[in-house]
Amino acid sequence: MYSCDAAIVRPPAVPREAVTLRAPGRLHLGFLDPTATLGRAFGSFGLVIDGFETAVELSAAPADVLEAATPAAQGELARAARHLEVLRERSGLRTPLRLRLLDVLPAHAGLGSGTQLALAVGRAFAQWHRLDVDTPTLAHWLGRGLRSGVGIAGFDQGGLLVDGGPGADGRPAPLLARLTLPAAWRVLVVQDHSLHGLSGQREKQALAVLPPLPRPLAADICHQVLMRVLPGAAGGEFAPFAAGVSHVQQVLGDHFAPAQGGRYTSPAVGRLLDGIAEAARGPGGAPGAAVGQSSWGPTGFAILPSEAQAAALVAEAQAAGRVAPGLSLRIVTARDHGACLLDARGHRMP
Repeated sequence: MYSCDAAIVRPPAVPREAVTLRAPGRLHLGFLDPTATLGRAFGSFGLVIDGFETAVELSAAPADVLEAATPAAQGELARAARHLEVLRERSGLRTPLRLRLLDVLPAHAGLGSGTQLALAVGRAFAQWHRLDVDTPTLAHWLGRGLRSGVGIAGFDQGGLLVDGGPGADGRPAPLLARLTLPAAWRVLVVQDHSLHGLSGQREKQALAVLPPLPRPLAADICHQVLMRVLPGAAGGEFAPFAAGVSHVQQVLGDHFAPAQGGRYTSPAVGRLLDGIAEAARGPGGAPGAAVGQSSWGPTGFAILPSEAQAAALVAEAQAAGRVAPGLSLRIVTARDHGACLLDARGHRMP
């Protein structure tokens, strides 16, 4: 795994030989106020994670070439081509390029594949041409961040993030808070490869027909994030962090259940995570895991206080036969940095 700081903007200069960009996946942990009952729509919090990436390579070519290194990446070539055309329209730069998708996040799985692909292509294009343009502007150009700003801020910085919802002018949401999770904490990512979460027009239709989230519930979510999740992460206090995340997930899971078929899009993911949450409880019922679903799923997660506890819970679930066929489990760490830019030799670009 490469390590780098936030993507760096440079003034116009001679294009580079080639650039590779690796953008991280993220977990969307919940909206603060999806229907603006407290006055501002959406707002969200989320966590950037290691182990899941979109990677693109941009280099010179006599004529445009788009290539994919994997079957999954092949399915994203059309979307990448549209992003490239928008970037050319916005910048006026039409130098022929070879764009290769080396790897992509699973599409419509709750890991932020659309935003990370757009920003990866956008930042590689900007770096190639040495364009002085920041990531929120690239996101605005490419139509990302219309609801959540977690993927945009996560692309630049990584970490545990809270945003304030998009502005009235359609600009991406401002970042309100960023924290680093304790190094010992781990994230169990549970994927159901047989299902996809809502996206595109289906997502818009689902949001349009759902009733507004009641004001007291939106206020409760904001309180949980401000007074449990963030202080728990900042002070290394796992129990309040886990209680806050899990509570928000329950409230939002129930609210979105009519659109996604239950608190979890994947019943198999839900059963597994409910079992892990119960097995992880401490004395007096203290929460030992923060569990829930990322965005519309089907990807679920359990955040746990250590590698040993994560591995033990996975082993217990497997021994008890609670890991249904078609599920995959991976233990990863939180990622405390954003996208990586690499030169043609694989070295981090300054």
